[in-house]
Amino acid sequence: MSSVLGVSVGAGAVRMARPHAGHAHDQIAPHSFDFQSIPVGEQPVEELVAEAIGVTLEATPGIEATAIAYRTEQQAKAIRAAMARQQITNYELVPELAAALEFAQYTGDIRGISSLVVYDLGSSGLSVSVVDTQTREIRISERTSDISGDYLDSLIREQQIASGRIAHPADPTGLAELDSHCREAKEQLSANTAVALPSEQGLVLLAQENFEALIMLAVESSARMTRDVIVRSDRPVHGVLLIGGCARIPLIAKVLERWMGVPVVVPETPETVIARGAALLARPVQTVQQVAAPISPHDYADLSPAWLSAPPKRRRSRREINAAVLTVSALAAVAAIGLGLGYGPQVLERDSQSSDRPTSSTPTSVPSSTALDPQITVAPATTETSPEESVAAPPPRWQQSSTSAAPTPGPNTIVVPGLPPIVVPTIPPNVFPFPPPR
Repeated sequence: MSSVLGVSVGAGAVRMARPHAGHAHDQIAPHSFDFQSIPVGEQPVEELVAEAIGVTLEATPGIEATAIAYRTEQQAKAIRAAMARQQITNYELVPELAAALEFAQYTGDIRGISSLVVYDLGSSGLSVSVVDTQTREIRISERTSDISGDYLDSLIREQQIASGRIAHPADPTGLAELDSHCREAKEQLSANTAVALPSEQGLVLLAQENFEALIMLAVESSARMTRDVIVRSDRPVHGVLLIGGCARIPLIAKVLERWMGVPVVVPETPETVIARGAALLARPVQTVQQVAAPISPHDYADLSPAWLSAPPKRRRSRREINAAVLTVSALAAVAAIGLGLGYGPQVLERDSQSSDRPTSSTPTSVPSSTALDPQITVAPATTETSPEESVAAPPPRWQQSSTSAAPTPGPNTIVVPGLPPIVVPTIPPNVFPFPPPR
């Protein structure tokens, strides 16, 4: 059968409440809950909440709705982020006060009370709120850490050390262990008149009257704060709802009733009120879309047009471009030399035989020369030739001189019998912006 899950987030523990199997969502008895308390260690409490809910949902497939009670908006944001990392979406966040009021109204404990004070004393601090039970409007809310469950534990610890029965712990581990024994003594004194707990440091021995004397000033200070909050709310109140782990201490209810002059309601297991109220508010989330798996870079091709999904061309560096230009220029120079050696006699013979023929009036087009394309220059013969009889293109600009005299034979001149000298130009320095590749 389907069920619901309610979660409360505390500084000392994460509490989870789930109705007993067989109870429908609208037929949950106030006491028919299964509880689980998870102590908070060094792990962030929000991460612990998300992991605990994930494990519970896997172990109990019948849970159809989850509600998590939060105290502040900052805490709610952190819980959402932790739940997203666990890929849990079927949940909702509810304010702690809303969960507490839901449970108190469901059980009938605050029936007939229209203006209520919610006194929530937990391990980390005290929250006092004035709430309209009919409209669920929060008139005023304040929180302090001057009084807390941890502070009451420290009072017991110092009293035990001062009595001489307990040695002061020598390290933080021993101090944490002693605090744990003092916390257990505080909880047992809620139903017993005295408690004796052995520990490594000694015997923790405390009577209820001694405990009440220790905490009286702190409890009266909290009652004074509660009365001041009521005055600032400018609304009369008709009752006090006492919740939290420290609500089990009988002295707190007595002091509040004396100071406020109104009935004080202490539910059974007050530390689980918020978790049970969250379970009552839990509803399946139908509109939240499931979180899809992260999209890989290859999946974006299906979401993009064809021209955008094509792989980008690798941009060639200037060093690679210079190497390619040099390779093409060298091949052009070899081809030009091959033309001069293989076809030079035929070209000259054809030109000499065509001297009696009429020349064409169409000029021969010559490719333009650039600084990156060195040309092969053929030295002209002693006799003048027409522009049409020129075999090679004019030399580059850096190779031209002010006079048009033929170049003298040098180390770059190739002499072939029967052919004019062939001059292979050298690449001048600082022509290329980058050194050629090795």
